[in-house]
Amino acid sequence: MTSSPEPGPTADATEADHGGPSEQQEPTGAARRRGPFAEGDRVQLTDPKGRLHTVTLTSGRSFHTHAGWFAHAALIGQPEGSVVTNTGGVEYLALRPLLSDYVLSMPRGAAVVYPKDAGQVVAMADVYPGARVVEAGVGSGALSMSLLRAVGDSGHLLSIERREDFAAIARGNVEEFFGAPHPAWDLRVGDLVDVLPAAAAPGSVDRVVLDMLAPWECLDAAAQALAPGGVLICYVATTTQLSRVAETARAHGGFTEPHAWESLVRGWHLEGLAVRPEHRMVGHTGFLMTTRRLAPGVEPPERRRRPSKGMSTDEQWSPEDLGERPVSAKKVRKVRREIGIDAPTPGGGQEPSGGLGRPGQPEA
Repeated sequence: MTSSPEPGPTADATEADHGGPSEQQEPTGAARRRGPFAEGDRVQLTDPKGRLHTVTLTSGRSFHTHAGWFAHAALIGQPEGSVVTNTGGVEYLALRPLLSDYVLSMPRGAAVVYPKDAGQVVAMADVYPGARVVEAGVGSGALSMSLLRAVGDSGHLLSIERREDFAAIARGNVEEFFGAPHPAWDLRVGDLVDVLPAAAAPGSVDRVVLDMLAPWECLDAAAQALAPGGVLICYVATTTQLSRVAETARAHGGFTEPHAWESLVRGWHLEGLAVRPEHRMVGHTGFLMTTRRLAPGVEPPERRRRPSKGMSTDEQWSPEDLGERPVSAKKVRKVRREIGIDAPTPGGGQEPSGGLGRPGQPEA
């Protein structure tokens, strides 16, 4: 799909509209979540075959497919849940996209934390409004959005990302979703073991979320920052990572017995009496492990089972060892352009757009 200044008789669907948020918005985008559609709102269109299209409403533009077009003005001012008909008679249901919809369709550099896992992180780590949360391994910002929703404007989320290009992509995605910089978000580039001690006083953090290759390397820093009773939750992709971080947490002595699980989601086909499981499902995406911080000087109760004899702590880990696909520089540059961020100059120089500052508005 594409947008044009003036509606035309025919056009093919090639790419989505891009537009900036409306100028008068709440800092967290609260005004975008209810009420009639307004210019600058992101709208998800569903056609009769269930296909989804996302557009940003802009006066003077139109939504085109091979089956016809309609002007964005037909939706501006209409209530959410309206139906609009294009020139070919095709009807589209218009709704604001949910967070899960946005995460699965947004530009990404690194792999995202799927909604099913983000929901588990928020619920099982008990991330509450006003909580002080530290997140390491921001990626494309998917989990950051769920955490910001949970802590609210009164909380605080410190997100730490090692790669500056990924951090810039995450900032663009998060600010696009909320409509403006979130007042509770502090995004920094660097290693957690270096950034966290300077950013948070000992015992001042309520929750720590680690989504990284080797979370066991950060347990000391996390333990120092967590308040007694605080929750540490780790998201890892393989059983070898899960075993390593669990045994390291046990050997640390400052955490409770770790618990681990994974979640599988299977949809169901619903049509009359034909109610059956879908043929496809969202299977394994990653493992989650939680543990809680003990009070200083307290020793955990003695375990009744011994750690595995095959446990080793001198291994060197790489993304390739764990089956992680490296993200090419070409793909990162493409995603940065999609969200309006210039690619970094060769040699690691400063970005023309100002580094991690809020990206400019992309061209129509």
